[in-house]
Amino acid sequence: MLDQLRSIVQEVNTAANLTEVLNIAAQRVKEVMNVGSCTIFLHEPENKRFVLRATDGFHKESIGKVKIPEGQGLVGLVASKEEPINLENASEHPSYAYFPETGEERYTSFLGAPIIHHRKVLGVMFAQQEERRRFDEGEEAFMVTICAQLAGAIAHAEATGELRAQLARSRGEGLAAGRVQEIVLNGVPSAPGIAIGTAVVVAVAADLRTVPRRYIEDVEAELKLFKQAIRRTKEDLHSLDSSLVNKLSSSERALFGVYISMLDDHSLSDEVTKLIKGKLAAQSAWSQVIKEHVRNFEQMQDPYLRERASDVRDLGRRVLTHLQQAQSPNIEYPDNTILVGEELAAPMLADVPHDKLAGMISVRGSRNSHMAILGRALGVPTVMGAVDLPLEELDGCELVVDGHRGRVVINVSDPVRKSYEHQREEECLLAADLEELRDQPCVTSDNHRISLWVNTGLRIDTMLSLDRGAEGVGLYRTEVPFLMHERFPSEEEQRQIYREQLEMFAPRPVTMRTLDIGGDKALPYFPIEEANPFLGWRGIRVTLDHPEIFLSQLRAMMKASLGLNNLRIMLPMISSVSELEAAILLIDRAYNELTQEEGFELERPKVGAMLEVPAAVYQTREIAKRVDFLSVGTNDLTQYLLAVDRNNPRVADLYHTFHPALLNALKMIIDGALQENCQVSVCGEMAGDPLGAVLLIGMGYDVLSMSSANLLRVKSILRYVSLEEAQQLVSEALLLPDTSSVLAQLEQKLSRPELERLLRTSAVN
Repeated sequence: MLDQLRSIVQEVNTAANLTEVLNIAAQRVKEVMNVGSCTIFLHEPENKRFVLRATDGFHKESIGKVKIPEGQGLVGLVASKEEPINLENASEHPSYAYFPETGEERYTSFLGAPIIHHRKVLGVMFAQQEERRRFDEGEEAFMVTICAQLAGAIAHAEATGELRAQLARSRGEGLAAGRVQEIVLNGVPSAPGIAIGTAVVVAVAADLRTVPRRYIEDVEAELKLFKQAIRRTKEDLHSLDSSLVNKLSSSERALFGVYISMLDDHSLSDEVTKLIKGKLAAQSAWSQVIKEHVRNFEQMQDPYLRERASDVRDLGRRVLTHLQQAQSPNIEYPDNTILVGEELAAPMLADVPHDKLAGMISVRGSRNSHMAILGRALGVPTVMGAVDLPLEELDGCELVVDGHRGRVVINVSDPVRKSYEHQREEECLLAADLEELRDQPCVTSDNHRISLWVNTGLRIDTMLSLDRGAEGVGLYRTEVPFLMHERFPSEEEQRQIYREQLEMFAPRPVTMRTLDIGGDKALPYFPIEEANPFLGWRGIRVTLDHPEIFLSQLRAMMKASLGLNNLRIMLPMISSVSELEAAILLIDRAYNELTQEEGFELERPKVGAMLEVPAAVYQTREIAKRVDFLSVGTNDLTQYLLAVDRNNPRVADLYHTFHPALLNALKMIIDGALQENCQVSVCGEMAGDPLGAVLLIGMGYDVLSMSSANLLRVKSILRYVSLEEAQQLVSEALLLPDTSSVLAQLEQKLSRPELERLLRTSAVN
C-alpha cells in the first residue's frame, strides 16, 4: 500500500490543475481501496459550504451542483469533528443527507476523512461501498494518510490553478472573460515595505519549470526560431554521438538516436507549432508541451516507460537552451518593476535599472539569502519562499509585494490597492520626516544615551548607513564577499574589501564577523550537505575545522586595519568556552605572525563573541570573561529557543521575537554581561523593530545594531520614551504568558499620538 500511496502522491504532484488533482485522487483511491465510489467535497469558506468537486462513482453531472452547508450532512460532520468517520450504514446516521442527483442511494457503508492544511479544513474525501460493512483499521489509516499527503498538493493547486484559470479568463483564452478574483499568497517577509508594480519573470537558464508564459505578435519569426533550435539540437546530438564512437558502445550511444528520432517526430513539433500559431512564445510553447509529455510518462505503470520521463526532460532542456541563446534576454523593465523568479540571484538584479526596481519575489530562498540581504540594503520590498507562486503565468501582471507580512497579492482589487497605496504614502511621508533626525543624537526623553549602529555586508549598505547617521558597524557580514566569488577570495582580495569598509567608517568602529557559512548560507564552491544544517556544521565550527581559511581571513582583517585601528573581530555561533578559546588562540597566532614575524605595526583588535545559541545564554559570564565585548544575534537565538525555522513558510508564523522565553533569555544575558563589566550589544532584527528597541533599552542594552533602513525609525521612538518607562515595560512583559500579551501590553502603553504613525508602519509585525 505504501508504493500505491507514493504513486498517487506523485501523480497528484505532477497534475496540471486543481481539477486534475482531484480527479486523479478520486480515481486512484477508489482503485486502491476497491470500493464503489470515492468523492471529494471542497470547502468554500466565503459561502460557508462544501461543494462536490470530484467523484468516481457518483453521477458526473452532480459535480459542482451539490452544495452542503457547513455543519450539515456527513461531510459537514467530518469537517467539524476534524477526524475520520466510519459507518456501517450511513443512512441510519442522524447527520445523513441524501442528494438524489448523485445516485448515491445504492451505497451503504461510508468512510470519510478531512483534508486539512495548516489547521485549515480544505475539504472532505469519502469512500462508499454497496454492501453493508465497517471499513477496517488499515483502510481507515490509508484514507487519513492519503488526505494528509494530498492536503499540500490541493492547497498549492487551488492557489495556482485557480489563478491560472482566472488569468485565462481575463485574457479571453477559450473562456468567457469574467471577474478576476484577488489571490493572496504567503512567503517569508525578507525586506520591509510596500511595492505595487508589474511582474517581470526571469527564468533560470534551461529550466523548463520557470519559463514564463509570454505572447508574441510575429508568429513567423517565432516559428523560424523554433525550427533553428530543433536543427541545432540535432547537430549537437550528432556531434556528441560521433565524439563518443571510440569511448562508448553502440548500445550505450543509442540514446542519442532516440533523442534525434523524437525531434523528427512530427507530433511533438506539431503540438508546439500549434501553440506558437496561437501567439504563444516559442520558449513558452516548448516548455508547456515537454512538461505535459514528462507528466504523461511519469504516470505510466510500466517502470521502463516511467523512466523515460527523464529522457524527455533532458531533451527539453537541450532545445530550450538553444531557444534561450537565440532569444537572448531583451527584457523591457517597466516603471515599478517587480522582479520575480524561481530563485533570484544577483546577476538577474544587475540588468534592472535601479530607478525602476520596486520589489522582488522569489519562490526559493530565505530571509538570510543573498537576494534578501540585497533587498534590505537597497530598501526594496522583498518576499522570499513564495512556494505557491505560479511563475509561468505572472509575467506582466500587476502585483503587490507586502514585505512586512511576506504577502504577494495578485489581481489586487481596487479597495485593497487603495489601502496599500495609502500605507505606502504614509511610509514615504514618515521617511521624509525622519530624515530630520539624521544628525540628532539618540537619547531617551530623560536624556539616556543609546548608540545606534548598523548591520552591513554590501558597499551600498555602507553608503546608506553613513547617510543616516550610523555611529558604527555592529555586524559586517564577511560571508557576503565570499558569496560574490567563484572560489575562496585570496588574503589580498579580502584585505582590499575590508580596508574599504574600515576606511569608509573610520574612526567609527567596524565589527567584522568571521566567516559564517552553513545553515542556509552555502558557498557554491564549498557545498555543505546535511540532513539538518541549522544544527550542523556552521559558523565557528567550520572555520575552526579549516584554520587555513580562518587564519587567512584574520590576517586580511588585521592588515586592513593598519593605521585605522577601528576593527573589532566577532566570532559567530559560539556554543562552548572551548570553541571560544580555540578561536582566540588562532586570533593571537595571526596577530603575532603579522607583528613579530612580518613587522606590521598593529594594535590587537578587540575580540567579541556572538550569543545566538541557547547554551551560550547560560554561560554568558564565562564567555564575557574571555572577550572584550558580546553581541546578541536574536535571529538565531529566537529560532533555536522556539525550535522554529523562520525561513520555512509553514512555521514562520510561530517565530516571535517578543516570546517571553526570548525576553527572559535577553535579560539573563545583559545581567551576566554587566556583572563581568563586558560591553554587550544586539545585532539581530529585534534591534531594528521600534517596539523591540524599547524593550532592549529597558533591559539595559545601550548599543543596538540594525539595518540602515530601520535606524531612523528606532531613533525616533527612543527619543519619545524615557528609560524609566522602558524599564517598567520590561518588568511587566517578563511576567506575561505569551507573545500576543506582550504585544498588546506594548501597544497599549505606547499608545500616544506622536507614536501612532511610527508604530503603524513598523517594519516588524
